[in-house]
Amino acid sequence: MLAYDQGDKLYLPSEQVELISRYVGGEHPKLSRLGSREWDRQKARVRRKVREMAAELVRLYSARMASPGHAFGPDTPWQRELEDAFPFTETPDQLTAIEEIKADMEAPVPMDRLLCGDVGYGKTEVAVRAAFKAVMDGKQVGVLVPTTLLAQQHMAVFSERFAPFPVKVAMLSRFQSHQEQDEVVAGMANGTIDVVIGTHRLLSADAKWSELGLVVVDEEHRFGVGHKEHLKQLRTEVDVLTLTATPIPRTMEMAISGIRDLSVMETPPEERHPVLTFVGPYDQGTVVNAIRREMLREGQTFFVHNRVDSIDRVAYQVRQAIPEARVAVAHGQMHEDQLERIMIQFWDKEFDVLVCTTIIESGIDIPNANTLIVDRADTLGLAQLYQLRGRVGRSRERAYAYLFYPPERSITETSHQRLATVATHQDLGSGMAIAMKDLEIRGAGNLLGADQSGHVALVGYDMYMQLLADAVAELRGRPVEAPRELKLEVPVDAHLPAAYVPRERLRLEAYRRLGGARVVEEVEALAAELADRYGPPPAPVRNLLQLAGVRAQATAVGLTEVVCFGGRARLFPVDDLPESKQVRLDRLYPGAIWKQPERTLLVPLPSEGTSLPTWLCELLTGVLGAPDAPTLPDSDRPEQRRAAS
Repeated sequence: MLAYDQGDKLYLPSEQVELISRYVGGEHPKLSRLGSREWDRQKARVRRKVREMAAELVRLYSARMASPGHAFGPDTPWQRELEDAFPFTETPDQLTAIEEIKADMEAPVPMDRLLCGDVGYGKTEVAVRAAFKAVMDGKQVGVLVPTTLLAQQHMAVFSERFAPFPVKVAMLSRFQSHQEQDEVVAGMANGTIDVVIGTHRLLSADAKWSELGLVVVDEEHRFGVGHKEHLKQLRTEVDVLTLTATPIPRTMEMAISGIRDLSVMETPPEERHPVLTFVGPYDQGTVVNAIRREMLREGQTFFVHNRVDSIDRVAYQVRQAIPEARVAVAHGQMHEDQLERIMIQFWDKEFDVLVCTTIIESGIDIPNANTLIVDRADTLGLAQLYQLRGRVGRSRERAYAYLFYPPERSITETSHQRLATVATHQDLGSGMAIAMKDLEIRGAGNLLGADQSGHVALVGYDMYMQLLADAVAELRGRPVEAPRELKLEVPVDAHLPAAYVPRERLRLEAYRRLGGARVVEEVEALAAELADRYGPPPAPVRNLLQLAGVRAQATAVGLTEVVCFGGRARLFPVDDLPESKQVRLDRLYPGAIWKQPERTLLVPLPSEGTSLPTWLCELLTGVLGAPDAPTLPDSDRPEQRRAAS
C-alpha cells in the first residue's frame, strides 16, 4: 500500500513491487496528492537542475580527458626499494589500489581517483608510494590536509619513508613562523622542495609550484567551498588522489556516477580488532571504570567534550573522580605552540587522559590510546562519530568507545539514528556502510556546489541518481531508452506465504528481485536461492516463479501485454508470425487468432486443471520463439515437509 497526502491510499500488486523504491533523501519527505500532477512537476524541476549539473560534470570530465596530462614513467629501482622497505605486509586491497593509481599516473590524462579505506587501513602508505613515483619522474607533490596536527603526522611518516632517498620533504602550516613559511614557499617555486605537506595554506595565491605533478587530498569534505573550487580546477591540470575513510554523500555520488574513479580498501590489516562500541546515557561510574581499566593496561584515553567554554570544568571533574590520572586539555582555540606541546606530550605518554574537542577526529594516530569517551555524542554528525572512533583501535590492543547522550533530556530521531548506526556498524571496514547510512539520514548533497541538501529530498536518492545517470549519458551522446513495461495479468494464486518467508522485509526484497528479473537465468538463480534458504517452494511460490519466467520470456520477444481474460490469452504486440509458426499455432491451439492489423494474438485458455503459467511458458516458447522457461526446484510435497520437520 502507498500512502499519499490527505489520507489517500493506492494498493500495488505484489508482482509490481519493483516499480517502487525506498525513499532516501531527508528526514521528512513531502507527500503528493493522489491524482495531482505535483509529483511530475517536482520530477521535472529536479530533471532540469540535474541536466545543468550533468552538463558541468561532463564539461569538467571532458576538460580532464582533453588535457595533456603528464604520463609518468614506469617504476624505478628506487621505487621498488622503497616499497620493499615497508615494514608490514600489504593487504590485497592495498596492492590493487596501488596498481590502479600507478596505471592512472602512467596514462596521458590527469588522474582523479578517490581512495576509500577504513581508518588505519594503510591509505597513507598508498599516498607515499604515489608521491615517490611522481618525485622520481621529476615532479613535485602537494599533500593537502585539513588540520595542522594531521600535517605534522604526515610529515613524520613521509620523512621517515623517504629518509634513505634524495627527496626533500617540507611542511607548510600555521605552526611555523612567517620566515619558515616563506622559505617553504620559495622552495616550492624554485623546485628545491619535492614534497610539501600542508593545510589550506597550500592553496594560497602566493604558493606557486615549479613542477607540480600530483596533489594528494586527505578528507576533502573538511575543506570549504572556495578551496574545493580551487581543487576542481587542479583536477583538469594535474593528477589528484583523494583519500577518505568515510566518503560524504557528495563525494560518494561523484564516485558512483562514474565521473571519478574509485578504489575501495576493505581488507583489514592483520591482528586488528573491531572497536567495541557502547551507546547510552551518561554515567559517571562507567566513565571512571573505563579510564581506570585503560590505565591498568598502561593505555591512554580520549575524552571528547566538544564545548570550549566548559571543557576545563569537565577536565576538573575527571581529575576529582580519578586523582591518580594525569589529565590534559586540548582544543582549537589554544595557541598553536601550546596545542602542539600538549599533543606531543600525550604522544610521549606524559598524560593518561586527553580531554579535548573534535580536533582529534582527522587522522591523529596515537596507538597507545585505546579508550574513547564522547560526551554529548548526540550533537555530532555520523561521519564525525565514525572518524572519532577511528582514533582508537589502531594497534593490536582491544579498543573501547563510549558514546554518551544526556540522561535528563530526549534526543532527536536523527541523533538516535546516527548513534544506532555507529553502534550497529562495529565491524572493520564499515566506512562505506556508514556513508550510505549518512546519505539516508541527511540526504545527498549537490555534486558541485555548496548546497548540502541538494534536490535529492524532492525525489529521493534512487531517482536522483537515475536522473543524473540518464542526463550524463544523454549529454555524452548515449541516450538511455526507457524500459518497456509489461502488463501481465494471469488469474492464478501467486504469492510468497508468510509461512514460507516469515520476515516481511525479506518477502518484499524477494518480490522486488523477482519483479526486476528480466532474463530467464535471473529467475532460475532466484528460484534456486529461495529453495536453498526456505526449502522446496509451495504451489503459490511456484506460480510466482513461473510468472516471473513468463515476464522474462515475454520481454525477450518484445511483448508489452500478456493478459488472460474472458476465456482467452491476449498477447501484444505480435508483429510477425511466419507461416510455419501459424501452422504450429493452429495445430496446438485450435481457435487461436492472429489479428495482424491490430498486432494481437488471441489464444483460447486451456481446460481447468492446467497450470496457466506453465501453459503460457510453452505458448511463448513454441509459437513466438521465446527462450525456454526457467527450470524450477521440485515443488513442496507434504511428505517432504513432514520429513523436514
